[in-house]
Amino acid sequence: MASTKAALVTGAATGIGRSAVLALARAGYDVAINFSSSDKAAKETATEAAKLGAKTLIIKCDVSDEKGVRSMLEQIKDKFRRLDVLINNAGTTASWKPKDLETLSLEEWDKVFAVNVRGLFQVTRAAVPLLKEAKGCVVNTASIVGLRPGPQPLPYAASKAAVVNLTKTLAWNLGPDIRVNAVAPGWMEGDWMKRMLKDKYEELMGKRAKATPLKRVVTADDVAETMMSLINGNRFVTGEVIVIDGGFTAST
Repeated sequence: MASTKAALVTGAATGIGRSAVLALARAGYDVAINFSSSDKAAKETATEAAKLGAKTLIIKCDVSDEKGVRSMLEQIKDKFRRLDVLINNAGTTASWKPKDLETLSLEEWDKVFAVNVRGLFQVTRAAVPLLKEAKGCVVNTASIVGLRPGPQPLPYAASKAAVVNLTKTLAWNLGPDIRVNAVAPGWMEGDWMKRMLKDKYEELMGKRAKATPLKRVVTADDVAETMMSLINGNRFVTGEVIVIDGGFTAST
């Protein structure tokens, strides 16, 4: 068994996933970098992780594809011989006009749940043998919209509520060998919110920062930092969802 700890991050090419990969690399982990479409970004993330000393494995796989997921875990086993950490970060959303339910595509609804919910379960299930052997842990990416109402597309919000529930039920099912926790970021700077808010990005993000006790919005690095605290510390914490929003939900 290789001595260096290993991790798998899904949706690892950009955003939270990229920050998580680099944080793991800095902490001495080798990292499997999963992505579904951003080939160039995945390679760039792997290059940065390698500069930090990590061995990397880039795997293109849609987490909603069960056969692909099983193959991905076999590749990780062959490469690293172990898995200590799983970060379920892969996610997608749907387009819609707020408060107009007819603008939601049911095909998009099904795709969101296939990736955000079934995908999370499939990857976790396939990783259990390696995680159990390593007494490892899982960190899921939820969202504050899974905890309280917001303007986000209904399938996305509902899928993140399912992630919250899965975090707790998986913690019950996988203990005592595997800890399972989640992070729930608030509004986060970067491409995801730019796509959501479009030309109102600067205005609305500024208003959100002003209404937040810590006077800024969340960054991907903030989320990765909290993930690492759940991975390398908090040994008696499982089934919990840590909100990362600078105190916004606590003050509104």
